[in-house]
Amino acid sequence: MTPAAPHNDPAAARTKPLAQRLAEHFMVLALAGMVVAVFVNVVLRYGFGTSIVSYEEISRLLFVWLVAVGTIVAAVEGSHLGFDLVTSRVGPGTRRVLFWLSQLLILLCMGLLLWGSWQQVGAGLQSFSTVLGYPLALGAAATLVLAVGLLAVLVRDLRRGSPAQPPADALDIE
Repeated sequence: MTPAAPHNDPAAARTKPLAQRLAEHFMVLALAGMVVAVFVNVVLRYGFGTSIVSYEEISRLLFVWLVAVGTIVAAVEGSHLGFDLVTSRVGPGTRRVLFWLSQLLILLCMGLLLWGSWQQVGAGLQSFSTVLGYPLALGAAATLVLAVGLLAVLVRDLRRGSPAQPPADALDIE
């Protein structure tokens, strides 16, 4: 029998920052809300020939926020897919230069995302969803939060001098 993975250990979960735990709880609730909304609409469509139109807007909005928050959580944990074909074959000095170059490119991309998202949020304050009538800025705000969250991860990685490493059990295949 293999030992329990660290991410399944309640004590390890308590060591996560509060913001990360709240984000993970939000993701669970968003996914559950999406599942319920989509399942109810599927049953209504095939069973009764109707649907609840507002559920489509709700599930779409939840999906956008789920992806944005999930991306931030994955970046904090270092769980994104990595491509180290080049960096694994170069020396430590070159690896460090490549790290700083990649961080500079990420900074540029996140700056553009932040700027564009801010403009979309401003435009979305005057536009409203078709069915529920919520401001479309609510959906655009997800990318704004994404940009700010990834910029915070970038600053953390720059202070460390290296990106976050994935959990030790991330590659365990049984």
